[in-house]
Amino acid sequence: MEWSSLQTVLEKINRGDDSAAEELYTAISPYLRMVVRRSMPARLRAKFDSSDVVQSAWVKLLDGIRNQAWQFEDVKHLRAFVKTVVLHHFLNRVRRANLERDTLPVLPSNHDPSPSDEAKADELWSQLRQLCPPQHHDVLEYKLKGMTLDEIAAKTGLHPSSVRRILYELSWRLARRRGIGAGSV
Repeated sequence: MEWSSLQTVLEKINRGDDSAAEELYTAISPYLRMVVRRSMPARLRAKFDSSDVVQSAWVKLLDGIRNQAWQFEDVKHLRAFVKTVVLHHFLNRVRRANLERDTLPVLPSNHDPSPSDEAKADELWSQLRQLCPPQHHDVLEYKLKGMTLDEIAAKTGLHPSSVRRILYELSWRLARRRGIGAGSV
């Protein structure tokens, strides 16, 4: 992606153009998945799917991009920033899963979830279930249990790419519901 096209895409995203956000995600997500996979010890690969890590971090990133909280000189700066955010997001997910800290680059964890954090998680779970069609609730339940896309596909009979699509669409619905972008629910 060239600087001129990046600037155009960022401007479209700022105006709430979901197709521009998807274009940027499509352009940058393969790189981000590779970054997550390379920083993931082999024994954690069964517990974490790099696509899931990137998608969940993307929802948070998109909010900051849309609110124009960050400015980027060029594509290299954008990639470096997004890479850092995704890696921190991955490390936070590992910590929350209570995995051994000696297998990863260590960033200090300052506390267990507070009651308000748990209440927020319950509220998020409720929102996800409302946004998810009933026929996909099992996909959501399996993802909550930490299953990979392949494991969910085996349990549900869906193709792994269908599972990925279902979760991706759910993340977009959640982003729109939370007021990220124009025409939010």
